[in-house]
Amino acid sequence: MAKQTITVARGDGIGPEIMDASIRVLDAAGADVEWEHIDVGEQVYLSGNTSGIGQEAWDSIKKNKVLFKAPITTPQGGGYKSLNVTIRKTLGLYANVRPAIAYDPFVPSKFPGMNVVTIRENEEDLYAGIEHQQTPEVTQCLKIITRPGCEKICQYAFEYAKAYGRKRITCMIKDNIMKITDGLFVKVFYETAKKYPEIQADDWIIDIGMAKLVDAPEEFDMVLMPNLYGDVATDILGLMTGSVGIAPGANVGDDIAMYEAIHGSAPRHAGQNKANPSGLLLSGVMMMVQVGQPEVAEKVHNAWLKTIEDGIVTYDLARKLKAAGKEYTEVGTKEFADAVIERLGQKPSTLEAVKYDKAIKIKKPELTNVRNTKMNLIGCDIFTKDDCDANTIGDKLVELTEGTNIALKMISNRGQKVYPSGHPETFLTDHWRCRFYNKTQGDVITNSDITDMMNKISDAGIEVIKTENLYAFEDGERAYSLGQGE
Repeated sequence: MAKQTITVARGDGIGPEIMDASIRVLDAAGADVEWEHIDVGEQVYLSGNTSGIGQEAWDSIKKNKVLFKAPITTPQGGGYKSLNVTIRKTLGLYANVRPAIAYDPFVPSKFPGMNVVTIRENEEDLYAGIEHQQTPEVTQCLKIITRPGCEKICQYAFEYAKAYGRKRITCMIKDNIMKITDGLFVKVFYETAKKYPEIQADDWIIDIGMAKLVDAPEEFDMVLMPNLYGDVATDILGLMTGSVGIAPGANVGDDIAMYEAIHGSAPRHAGQNKANPSGLLLSGVMMMVQVGQPEVAEKVHNAWLKTIEDGIVTYDLARKLKAAGKEYTEVGTKEFADAVIERLGQKPSTLEAVKYDKAIKIKKPELTNVRNTKMNLIGCDIFTKDDCDANTIGDKLVELTEGTNIALKMISNRGQKVYPSGHPETFLTDHWRCRFYNKTQGDVITNSDITDMMNKISDAGIEVIKTENLYAFEDGERAYSLGQGE
């Protein structure tokens, strides 16, 4: 068989050092791989490419289907977009997989029993990046959650649990507040769970759920989260294992995958031969399993475990071992790779040795087609800018509805209802959401009704910023949320 060609991005800061060390270990373990290097990151940004990646790099990744990527540096300012987010969304890498395993006492941790895998949705949520400055005082970021996105990540999570022998998945969301977006995520989670009765499914509200996860991680097996929650949680969990520097990660789509450590490029440590390559190396272990070379993955992982057991560590873990009064030998990046290579073929004596029997192939998700679902237009939120009080703008808008088919239901400011019957204690900005329905509430309205109302508001000297249509499903279920206090 031909060698597996893998695209490699050596990255910025400490990236080249830890990538070279990781590849050296994988090669020594017998990886049957041709490494194809590309340029991405800081120098590409500074050359004038604000995405940080050029066409040749895209061509290599799409051809080889696997990217092994070291951390990169995104220059500050200048409108540079995150390369990680760009790659994930462009290539449909919807599943972020991050194991968090404690190796105490060899990596000191306050949570020696933790072994948690986080599956994070990778493309949607607030990371959709849709933001606006709507008034001088008010900004907006749109939280995008789609049914296909939820179905893909939920099915992936259950397939992963099935493939790797995990018994329980806990979904963490904030659906008591974001009833439509997070509500959809947890709804699809339980729809998916019905297809996998052998796997336990439960959910927690994200705030108390994270508190519980931090307090007793040994009680969790897998956690599934939307994008932002998962980003925060995985860094916390990585640190709880004893060091973010040993935490691996994978970004997986239907056809392409990217493997990377979860930490940053740490430019202040670049070129000093001190960085810990473990997070990237263990990401390479995950990669070897997926490209059909589980024997290489097993050999490298066990050699790494044996190295850690023998107290051979880089500076970051040396500090922790010293503080814990443990014996250790501090080495540099290259020397750590040498130590792992020396132990290829060995297994740990205290930590549990790993066994990778075969490549794990997770089936592609099956999506539900809901595009033809009937939704009726029953109202509209018209957002305006006006430097006045709630009663002034409210009374003016009520006058403007005379002779039209629609009526003003309420006005909110920063999501809180302020008209009618507002409270003088409520702090107000210059940004108003004005909610209109058909005068026979529940009946449909037309786009012409909305346009006419917008023109009336504008002619009255009130600036219209944007609109959002209000829909209801045929069974009467609202497809929008009520305002606070509505």
